[in-house]
This record gives sequence, C-alpha cells and structure tokens, in this order.
Amino acid sequence: METLGVEDLFDFRRFPKDPLVLLLLLLYSPVGICLLLIRIFIGVHVFLVSCALPECFLRRFIVRTMCSVLGMHVRQKNPRSRDKNTKLLVCNHVTEFDHNILNLLTPCNTPHLEGSTGFVCWARGFMEIQEVSEASMGDTLRRYCCTDGTTPLLLFPEETTSNGRKGLLKFSSWPFSLTEPVQPVALHVSRPFIALNIPECSWLVELMWTFFVPVTVYYVSWLPPVSRQDGESTQDFADKVQELLATELGIITTKITKADKVEHMKRKRHMAPQAQTSVRSGSIGLGFIQSLSTDERRLAKMAQQVKDVLPHVPLNVITKDLAKTNCVDTTITNLLENKEEPLEASGTSAFSSSLSSFSISTPTIKPAAKTFGKSPADRHLSLQERKEALYNFARRRYIEKHGLPQEDGP
Repeated sequence: METLGVEDLFDFRRFPKDPLVLLLLLLYSPVGICLLLIRIFIGVHVFLVSCALPECFLRRFIVRTMCSVLGMHVRQKNPRSRDKNTKLLVCNHVTEFDHNILNLLTPCNTPHLEGSTGFVCWARGFMEIQEVSEASMGDTLRRYCCTDGTTPLLLFPEETTSNGRKGLLKFSSWPFSLTEPVQPVALHVSRPFIALNIPECSWLVELMWTFFVPVTVYYVSWLPPVSRQDGESTQDFADKVQELLATELGIITTKITKADKVEHMKRKRHMAPQAQTSVRSGSIGLGFIQSLSTDERRLAKMAQQVKDVLPHVPLNVITKDLAKTNCVDTTITNLLENKEEPLEASGTSAFSSSLSSFSISTPTIKPAAKTFGKSPADRHLSLQERKEALYNFARRRYIEKHGLPQEDGP
C-alpha cells in the first residue's frame, strides 16, 4: 500500500506551480475580481433569503440555485440511498463549507466544536453547544440523537480539512459512539487554478477565493447506512467507515491525524525565521529556495543521528531541540538531562518511558531520581554521576556508529 505523508494530504500554497496554469490565472484575474465583487453583493441576498424562509424543500431549492450563481455547484450520486431515519451522517472534510453544501441536499445540523461562537457561529450554519469538555459534549449529542423529531447530525471524523485528493485522515472514534446506524457520505470537490484550502487560513478568506474562481463543484455520494458488529470496538467501526469512504472516493486511508497537521505547521513556522535571515543576507530567488530545502534535509539528517543514539525519544522532541541548538551533541545532552521544560505533551510520556527503559550493562543505571539499583555500587552513585555515565555511554555509541575518532577523556 502507498504510504502518504503530511505534505501529500494538505496544500500549503494557494497558487499552482505549473507556469502555464499560473499564466492562465494571471489572465483570468480581472474577470475573477469582477466576479468577486458581484458575488459578494449576491451573497448578502443569499444569506437574507436563507434566514427569511423556513426550513423546507422550497428553501433548499432556492438557496441551492442562488449558490450556483455564487459558483458553488452541487451534484449528488445515489440520492435514493439517503436514509431519513438515520440520525448520524459522517463525511470526509474538504472545505470550510461542506456542512452548508450538504444542508442544501438534506436537513442536517453540524455542531460547532471550535472557533467563534455567537452570531458568527449561527450565520455560518453551525449548531452551537455550550459544553466545552469532550465528555459533556458527547453526552449532549448522544441525547440529541435519541430525541424524536430532531434533525440528523452531520459530523466530520477527520476533525480538519484536507485536500481530499490522495488519502483520508484517520477517523476519530468519538462520533461513532453517539448512535447507530451511521450513514457515510463521500465528498469530492474540484476547482480550477487554486487550492481548495490551505492550513491556518480563515473561513472568510476561503469564501473570498470561492467567489473569485469561476466555479467550485461539490460531488456528494450517499452510501448505505452501516452499523457496528457484535464485539467490534468503536475505533474498529470508525476504521471500517473510513475504508468505505476511501474506496468510494478512489483514495487510501492513512494514520495521519489532526495533531500531525498541527505539529507539521509548528515546524514550518519555526523554519520561517531562518528563511527571513537568509533573505536579509542576500539569498534570494531559486538559491534561497534551494538553501531552505538543504536546511530541512540537514535538520532531518541530524535528527536521525540523534534518533539512532536515543531510539525511544520522539522525533518531534528531537527536531524541536535541534532547531534551537543546531548541534547533535548538545541535543543529546539536553535530552538526557531533560532540560526542555515543559516538553511537548505528545512526547512527554514517550520520552519518560524511554529514559526508564534505557539501560547499560556495567553499571546498571536508572534515570529516575527515586529509583535505586540492587548493587551497592549503583546505590552510591549520585544523580549527577548517573547522568554523566548515561551521557558518556550515548556519546560513545554515537562515535562508534559514525566512525568518528575517539577523544581523550570521558
């Protein structure tokens, strides 16, 4: 099976790399700006109409027609597969307006999980809930699904948007614990010239780009409802639904999560100051891009060297420290002495477990301050001596692995 990385699932630049497509976009720009201004005016009327009309088939038809004028066309496949008795719809997440598009086809509510609340939340078509903790929110949504006469829920188990071209993010399990059965909805979105979304871009900017391009087409495919089998865990059920959607879309499933996306963006933000320094020093154009790529490769190589010495330390913790020290030996020292306070939450438990499991034969060394070995010699070692012995062992292991000359002293 093909293995995808974070770079494959997200678009980190708005404009295309192809020079020909970029030229076509430049030629189209005057038309796009005119469309943007006209559609902003029409969009206000679409919002007013959707607020004035009650929820019914006529309202959805009118708003759907007006949205086509805004450049948001909706096509659906297998509409008869839609089960109106199913209280939970789950869909892959591609744009900031997926819930609005599906609401044009069938009545559904999407709870607002993060971001602005109040008027903005209501205007965007979200259902606002007051609970802040995941447990209380789950109980509230579970009661909602069990209430007769309520509108079905629409949830996005990926928990963040992706480009939707090559793979699906790993599905979170909590939406599948609310009720059964669930109906999967496969969503494919296409648009010319520019990316559908980029990370850390506000929904309002995404709306302006939607008005700018000639058309954005949403293809909605309804899959039959599915239920959890006897003895099947919630996560296994989520993985099964993820596989069904991936098969329908012609892409693959991945283990990449929203947290991986956030971590990747942190690393990219950290590289930005280095990019600015290179620009100020005169590295401009293609040479600058090549040097930035070289820095990333060098940092990855250094991180792998540290990983070889300390295999149980999470890679994100190593990379974070290397970005500050730019030195393999210093990073090894920092990680052994645990100078980085506080560590990333994702790496703290793994790093602690690595220290507790890291040992050498003579003498047996325990990194925890309150843990003492069985031998008398080990019990008399001070905490600093244990740190120094562990560091010297790791340094020798690093020197032997890379064939470096031995230094005098410890």
